[in-house]
Amino acid sequence: MNIVEALNWRYAAKRMNGRKVPHEKVERILEAARLAPSSYGLQTYSILVIEDPALREKIRVLAYDQPQITESSHLLVFAAWENINETHVDDFIRMTAAARGLKLTELEGYRQAINGTVNGFASSDEQLHWAARQAYISLGTALTAAATEQVDASPMEGFDAAGLDDLLSLREQGLRSVVLLALGYRDTGSDRQAGMTKVRWPRERMFIHL
Repeated sequence: MNIVEALNWRYAAKRMNGRKVPHEKVERILEAARLAPSSYGLQTYSILVIEDPALREKIRVLAYDQPQITESSHLLVFAAWENINETHVDDFIRMTAAARGLKLTELEGYRQAINGTVNGFASSDEQLHWAARQAYISLGTALTAAATEQVDASPMEGFDAAGLDDLLSLREQGLRSVVLLALGYRDTGSDRQAGMTKVRWPRERMFIHL
């Protein structure tokens, strides 16, 4: 199955059958999310991987009783960093220098460029929105990876973000929840959307060639 076939196969399953996704598949999906591109490569988000059934029951209440929260195998919470600062940037620059065998001085211009962006937002909310957009790139990569693994993946924005932040103590960790991703296997008997024809705008409407 090539990537286009995999993306035609996937849909946002509304019901899952509780079957566990093999560890190696989950790890490949997570690694794809880790390798996703982001602005400057800074990756201004963290991903919580939640398997605990009791915790997911509590999250389901905050997600307006969406069943895939508890019927899935794993629940991913994409959480954006709050208050990104020069310490984050310095840590990233040191990691980059070590990985590439460079001196810190060789990356000074890059460090200044990143700090210029991080410090240049008009408000903390604007900075948080920028961080959240990076998380969505990782989400899209994880969705694509899951499709190639023949694992169902349902992205969810419908949840009480403030409540989830409290439940998971995210604010204390400098995080804010952005979007959820349930990984599992579709329940074709209970999900009325299973097997439906995928609907997307036609290519002639989607693409503008100049």
